[in-house]
Amino acid sequence: MSELTAEQVQALIWSGLPQAQEMQLTIDRLDSEGALARIPFCARLVRPGGTISGPTIMALADAAMYAVVLGRLGRVEMAVTSNLNINFLVKPKAVDLLAQAKILRLSRRQAVCEVALYSAGNEDELVAHVTGTYALPI
Repeated sequence: MSELTAEQVQALIWSGLPQAQEMQLTIDRLDSEGALARIPFCARLVRPGGTISGPTIMALADAAMYAVVLGRLGRVEMAVTSNLNINFLVKPKAVDLLAQAKILRLSRRQAVCEVALYSAGNEDELVAHVTGTYALPI
């Protein structure tokens, strides 16, 4: 299997999950260090209390993990999330939300990932921390 670029992974995500395109989710970077994904701030993603909704934050984290897996392994579109653990740490600011994902362990059957989510321009303060596992097709 060959590695994919950020643009190729974003196209796969958008074609397989139209909601990602509606959210304007982008894969900004994909390299040996991991993946950087983004959701632009949008009022329709804000829940009561004035913060970006939890499901939006989880969707961004999951997409970042999927991106880093596809970036490393190529077109394994049938890779699926088998576990996602999230700790919400601080309220995100009213700016773009970013997710930096990396693979912690990769085996033949699974990829264990870590994602740091933060508000654009505030990389030192985590909004959420995620660990997750992708089951890989055999």
